[in-house]
Amino acid sequence: MTLTSNQISASATRRKRLVKTCESFPEVSSDVAGDQHIAFRIRKRIFAYYLFDHHGDGMIAFTCKSSLSEQRRLVKDDPTSFFVPPYLGSKGWIAIRLDLDEVDWDAAAELARRAYQEVAPRKLAAAIE
Repeated sequence: MTLTSNQISASATRRKRLVKTCESFPEVSSDVAGDQHIAFRIRKRIFAYYLFDHHGDGMIAFTCKSSLSEQRRLVKDDPTSFFVPPYLGSKGWIAIRLDLDEVDWDAAAELARRAYQEVAPRKLAAAIE
């Protein structure tokens, strides 16, 4: 799969929106991880990644920590938007596509919040509603 010019042109705006969402949580930092990827951390623990054409898969996605049951439910309910990411999928991580014409930003924000709460220390996790 190859990214289209429309997907590439929308990617910068969508990337900024995702970074803003993730960095709104206490003590989150983000850093470039590989070629055009971003790792989101709470202290030293990674809870999510922004992936741009990861290993030439032709997708732009947000991948985050989840549970196997949540992963299965999301993929079953909406296989167009959600997928099991390579490498981390076996550990329950879930990915939502950010390169589709319509992105469910509420779902992406909820995934980010849950992943953050799973990894963050209890006091920080409790500060997020």
